[in-house]
Amino acid sequence: MRKYLYLLFVLSIILTGCSSEDQRKELSKQQDQTEKDNPSSKESKADAGEEKSSNSQDFYSNIPELPSSTADVTNQLPGKYAAKPLREKEWESKILAEMDEAPPLPEQPTEEELDQYFRYIYSLVKEDFPDPQEVLKKWEFNMFGSPEASDERYQFKDNYNIEIILDASGSMKNKIDGKTQMELAKDAINKFLSTAPKDANVSLRVYGHKGTGSDADKEISCSSIEQVYGFEQYDEETFDQALNSFEPKGWTPIEGALKESQKALSQFDAETNTNLIYLVSDGVETCDGDPVSFAKEFADSNIKPIVNVIGFNVDAKAKKQLQSVADNTDGIYTTVTTSEQLEEEFNRAKGVLESWERWKDDALRDADAKRVDGNFDILSYTNDFYSVSLSQDLNISALLDKLVLNKKITYEIEKELRSRKNKMEEFIKQAKEEVDTDLQKAKTEKVKTLKKEINEKYNQETTN
Repeated sequence: MRKYLYLLFVLSIILTGCSSEDQRKELSKQQDQTEKDNPSSKESKADAGEEKSSNSQDFYSNIPELPSSTADVTNQLPGKYAAKPLREKEWESKILAEMDEAPPLPEQPTEEELDQYFRYIYSLVKEDFPDPQEVLKKWEFNMFGSPEASDERYQFKDNYNIEIILDASGSMKNKIDGKTQMELAKDAINKFLSTAPKDANVSLRVYGHKGTGSDADKEISCSSIEQVYGFEQYDEETFDQALNSFEPKGWTPIEGALKESQKALSQFDAETNTNLIYLVSDGVETCDGDPVSFAKEFADSNIKPIVNVIGFNVDAKAKKQLQSVADNTDGIYTTVTTSEQLEEEFNRAKGVLESWERWKDDALRDADAKRVDGNFDILSYTNDFYSVSLSQDLNISALLDKLVLNKKITYEIEKELRSRKNKMEEFIKQAKEEVDTDLQKAKTEKVKTLKKEINEKYNQETTN
C-alpha cells in the first residue's frame, strides 16, 4: 500500500512538471505568435526608452539655446510669460500647464536632461532687454539742430509737424495697474502734445477703432483708419474731444495707417519741414499688410519722416516687426511696459521741440547746448537693464518654487535647476557691465563714428 501511494506521489510530480513545461511552451508559442502578428509590440518594449529619448529630442529641438554672448542677451525676444507676475496665484495654473508640455524629468536626470529642462524654463520667461543701439539713436535724436548731427533730418527746419499714430485694436483694452493700455496711451499723448510749441502742427491718427476682433468685422476694422485731429496747432478742448471719440475694438492695419500718414504729410516736404511720427502699437499687423517694406518706401520719400515706434507691452513677434519698421526708417524703437516709460519716450521729443522753439526765436544756436547728455542716458539704460534682469530672475525663481510645491520636480532637481539660474543671473550681470563699458567709451566719441562700431557688435539677426 505504501509503495502504491509513493508511486502515485512521484507520478503526480512528474505529470505536474510536464504540465508546467507544456504551459510554458504554450505561453511561449502564443507570445511568438503575438509578436509575429504585431511586430511593433516586441519593439515597443525594447525601444520604450529610445522612443522617450526621441520624443524629448523632438521637443527640445524647437527650444532656443540659452544666450552665450552679450549680443545674444540684448537681442533675445521676450518669452510667452515675460513681465508676467508669476508669483501671483492667477498665473499658477497657466504656467504649470505650459511646463506639462515638456517631457517629465526622471528621478535622477542626467546633466543634459537638466540643461534641456532649464532651457525650456528660460524660453518661457525670458525678458526683452533694452538694445544699446537704440541709445545711440536717441543720442542722435537729442542732437537736433546741432552741426554734429549726421542725419539731415535732424537739422532744424522752419516748420515742425508731429503725427501720433495710435493703435486702437481690441488688445489695447488689456489693463496695466488698473488702467487699460488705451487709457494710459491717451494720457501720455495728451500730456506730450499739450506742451508742443504753439507754431508746431500736431495730428492724431487712429486705426482699428471700428468693428470688432471677429473675422466677420475684419474688412471694416482694417479699413477704419482715421485722422481725428490735425494737422493744426494744439487746442486743448478740441484735442480732448478727438481723443475721447474712440475706444479699442478691432484689428491692426499698421501698413494702412502708414500709407494714410504719407498721403497727409505729402504737403510737407523735407526741405522746409521736420516731420516726426510716433507709432504706438501693442501688436503685430493683422490686416495682411507689410508695414516693414512700406516703412522703407516712406522713409525714402520727399517727406523724409522720422518714425519712432513704441511697442506697448508687445510679444516677441510684434517686437520683431515693429523694430524692423523703425530700423527701415532709421527711427527709434522702444519697448515700454508701464505708463511711466511711455511718458519718458514722449518727453524725449518734448525736449527737442523746446530746442526747436528756441531756435526759431534765435534764443539758442550754441552747438554746445545741443550735445548729448551721455551720462544720463547710460544711467537710464543700465537701470532699465537691471530692472528687466531682476524681473526675469524673479520669474524663474517663482516657477521653480511652483514646480516643487506642485510635485512636478523634487527638491534635489530644483537645487540643480536653481544652480543654473544663478549662473545665468551672473552671466547677464556681466553682459550689463560690458554694455555699460561700451557706452561709456562711446559717449566720448562723435555719434557718427561710434554708431558703426556698436551697431556691428550688437546688430545680430534675432532668432530666439
